[in-house]
Amino acid sequence: MTITLPDDPALTEMGESEILLDLACGAYAAGHVSRGVAARMAGLDLHAFDQTLCARRIPSYDEERWAQDLETILALRSL
Repeated sequence: MTITLPDDPALTEMGESEILLDLACGAYAAGHVSRGVAARMAGLDLHAFDQTLCARRIPSYDEERWAQDLETILALRSL
């Protein structure tokens, strides 16, 4: 996918990686994409993307992650 942005000095100052990160965070926060897709959009691994979301105060802990954590805890308890 190619996105064309206006030739604006403010955008030039931001740089491509910062624009991609902003787009990824916004798309994730709006519920348009998953954490994994947003992390790939931003060029980050999930841990780094989660840190970015936390720094921007964008919640990233949802029911799916809670269920995964609960499953892990229950598996560890049975060891």
